[in-house]
Amino acid sequence: MRTTGRLLARLGLAAAVAGASWTAATAAQATDSPFPTRPIRLIVPYAAGGGPDIQARKLAEVAARELGQPLVVENKVGAGGILAAEVVAQQPADGYTLILGASTHITQKLLQPSVKFDPVTSFTHIIRSGFSPQVMLVKNDAPYRTVADVVQAARKSPGSLNYASGGIGSAAHLAGAAFANAAGVDLVHVPYKGSVEIVPSLIRGDATVGFPVASTAIPQLQNHAVRALAVTSAHRLAGLPQVPTLNEALGRQDLALDAWIGIWAPAGVPKPVVARLHAAFLKALNDPGVRDFYQKAGTIIDPTPSPEAFDRFITDETDKYRRIVKQSHIALQ
Repeated sequence: MRTTGRLLARLGLAAAVAGASWTAATAAQATDSPFPTRPIRLIVPYAAGGGPDIQARKLAEVAARELGQPLVVENKVGAGGILAAEVVAQQPADGYTLILGASTHITQKLLQPSVKFDPVTSFTHIIRSGFSPQVMLVKNDAPYRTVADVVQAARKSPGSLNYASGGIGSAAHLAGAAFANAAGVDLVHVPYKGSVEIVPSLIRGDATVGFPVASTAIPQLQNHAVRALAVTSAHRLAGLPQVPTLNEALGRQDLALDAWIGIWAPAGVPKPVVARLHAAFLKALNDPGVRDFYQKAGTIIDPTPSPEAFDRFITDETDKYRRIVKQSHIALQ
């Protein structure tokens, strides 16, 4: 079975080659820019101590050495990450305020048009750091041993099973909706105020299934609090080689759905500053310690070779999630 572990080396090589091919003029901009001359804020729209927060702090620590200034991580939790994004979008476009942007920010805007930011136009997209596959979990003593068991129970009693998410438009919301649509079952969505609530809701028995990112799921699996039935990635995870993909479990080939994270800044940041930030984070993402740390957490490092490539990726992702929302019949809020 092909695993993400085998993909990591190729992804790192591809990123290194693509990064090396970035224009000499842009590289010179990054070198010549006096930026930064003071500490930089990195806003993390997730709770302190969670998987995304821990990874952000590790990345910030290494990137700060490249930048020569501290990267101060600030947790701003609220409305599933919407609050943090709205605040950052209004900050000066000087490169001194960044946010850990995510696929969630795209889906939130699609499902909640009243959100006061546009993931495409309200931000400068610095670099995608990687993908965070999600894991379909149930309580460890639940009667469901496989995805087929969940599907069978849901078909036997439509509407009796539910799935927890970190809120409307969160990655877990879209994963659950896409799964239910692909399996042809009716699952009730139970949105919480943050992804940190997904696993506790399973343990309490308030939710049947949940789809947290791997960095959150793996520690709980090691504690035997929950059971993994599937992963949402196209290939099995190196850290969970015995767990099938949803495509395998459902006999499909089109259900790969990974959350992703990256570094954003307010729209309009000068190109020399963008180049400096991109170069620093790219080097940090290729640091052996960072790569090992992320791999153990179940995150696939796959940096975009340039800010322009990240722009194109986000445009494509917006189109993809728009299709998923339509196909899954998710109501706008």
